[in-house]
Amino acid sequence: DKMDLKDQVAIHEAMEQQTISITKAGVKATLNARTSILAAANPVGGHYDRSKSLKHNIALSAPIMSRFDLFFILVDDCNEVTDYAIAQRIVDLHTRQTQAVERTYALDDIRRYILFARQFKPKISKESQDFMVEEYCRLRQRDSGGTKSSWRITVRQLESLVRLSEAMARMYCSDEVLPKHVKEAFRLLNKSIIRVETPDIQFDEDVEEIESAADKPEEANGDVPMPTDSSSQLPSTGPASSGVRVSFEEYRSIANVLVMQLRRMEAKSQGETMTRSAMVGWYLSEVVGEELDSEEELAKRKYLVERVIERLVSHDNVLLAIRPEDQEGEDEDPVLVVHPNFVVAD
Repeated sequence: DKMDLKDQVAIHEAMEQQTISITKAGVKATLNARTSILAAANPVGGHYDRSKSLKHNIALSAPIMSRFDLFFILVDDCNEVTDYAIAQRIVDLHTRQTQAVERTYALDDIRRYILFARQFKPKISKESQDFMVEEYCRLRQRDSGGTKSSWRITVRQLESLVRLSEAMARMYCSDEVLPKHVKEAFRLLNKSIIRVETPDIQFDEDVEEIESAADKPEEANGDVPMPTDSSSQLPSTGPASSGVRVSFEEYRSIANVLVMQLRRMEAKSQGETMTRSAMVGWYLSEVVGEELDSEEELAKRKYLVERVIERLVSHDNVLLAIRPEDQEGEDEDPVLVVHPNFVVAD
């Protein structure tokens, strides 16, 4: 990720054709570049954002990322046991240096093993070929089914499966690629084509406040238009008593809808604004109005959008709540505006 853009473009040929072309004094030469590439990249901003996919967390272009066979994400989470073990290991290396390194095999033995394994040129058997095609089709079907992964599954992933299967056969010093080698290669490829999932969001705070607001619907709703006539008389019992759990994708979808509506309002020449209650009413009537079949469903949706707005204001700092001076107390209805530095995610 620290490479210059010119060098990133130049490495495309080496990773795709395994050759490097050099032009000097009118003479063009093509050199072989058959080697494995092990690269490391730091996340943008020094912190991995779990809400984004891998390609949005590192400063590498999509063409370069698609040429790597495997990706492994190391997230530096705070863990007392792990942190203690890492710190103890580093201190041992500084105090005892080479004596602290425990090796099962000597370096000379590893070099001889690698040199011997590279002499094998394994051939892919008919059974392994059919297994490769079957596993590749599984990856393609999973990708088309809406599963979130780091990138789309293309023929390059099939080529990666072939290279990894041949490498597994060499590790076992085998002249033939067996189905067990393909299975292990598929496991590695499947583990690397992942997305660090963001945990579901649980809205279970301020339960008493929500219940008291539900007991006074005329103050909570005001003059906001609702999809049904009975929407202004919401029961005090409902989703607020147990909280609501939503996936991060659903939370981000609702947040993007609200942000885009506020952006449209701000873009108007009159400079119109929306209060929090007006935003809730707009979402219930214009976005999900046709999906609501009962008062219970209306209450759940109302509670959910209120909690999303509250999180966008207090936790994510995506929205700014501007409270007029004449509004004081718990029943205030602030005006919502989008933070000027916020960018809607893809």
